[in-house]
Amino acid sequence: MQFWLGASFVPTDQFLELARVAERCGIHTLTLSDHIFYADFDSPYPYSDTGAPRWDAGTHWPDVWVTIGAMAAVTSALRFAPNVYVAPARDLFTVAKQVSTAAVLSGDRVSFGVGVGWCKEEFVQTGQDFHTRGRRLDEMIPALRALWAGGTVEHHGRHFDFGPLSICPVPAAPVPFFVGGDSEAALRRAARLGDGWIGNRIYTEERLDAVLADLRRYLEEYGRPRDALEIIAPLAVMPDAGTYRRFADKGVTGTMAAPWWLATPEEKERYGGDGIALKTATLERFAEEVIAKM
Repeated sequence: MQFWLGASFVPTDQFLELARVAERCGIHTLTLSDHIFYADFDSPYPYSDTGAPRWDAGTHWPDVWVTIGAMAAVTSALRFAPNVYVAPARDLFTVAKQVSTAAVLSGDRVSFGVGVGWCKEEFVQTGQDFHTRGRRLDEMIPALRALWAGGTVEHHGRHFDFGPLSICPVPAAPVPFFVGGDSEAALRRAARLGDGWIGNRIYTEERLDAVLADLRRYLEEYGRPRDALEIIAPLAVMPDAGTYRRFADKGVTGTMAAPWWLATPEEKERYGGDGIALKTATLERFAEEVIAKM
């Protein structure tokens, strides 16, 4: 079982120390989320009952790839991934260059968590078509793989048409694609094009079982074996090694947690609030009580 750290909403000045602590504690991959700006969105946030986002204008959303580059410089084994990067809100070559550079600078410690996004306002401001975002991502994934393989590439598709050309630097190893989302379109995309699937909410066992059944069905439909996908699922369970082993038997290869979310008021008072001291203490306890027993 891989343990991924969900670092959404972490203040920007905590990321470097958090990366050091995560590596020391045996975290496999540190993830951070992607948004370009905050506004009074008309687009409904799909993961809340009210349709309102769970953050405000003061919430930090540092640039994913700048932050990964900085964290890679202070670690040696920890991997990094966005959860998830809204690639179709950007042009193909900006995405290709950012991810490729981060992969090279980190020594191939980058996985590409990617999704279509929900916020139409971000697409409008970056000049990308919101309504074709799924189809463009489907075409982006093989085009990016080809660009990162090195050498001269050309692509002639419905949404992207270029070549022959090349980019440099390129990674020494393939960058794994983890497709985010649990809609039918997202699960089919993961089964058809992904190296992994990454959950975008905290899953009960019942809900996750349904997702896993869909993924298995779609993998079979596309002629891929069941173990073709890594499955990274944030789980609605108290951290426990035995429970994680049971989920591993279901085919889950990794889970995601932010141990400080379970801190008690007494712990927050002891460590002076939600700062890096609390995150360090809760990560160290998680490593001792859960990761070490796996």
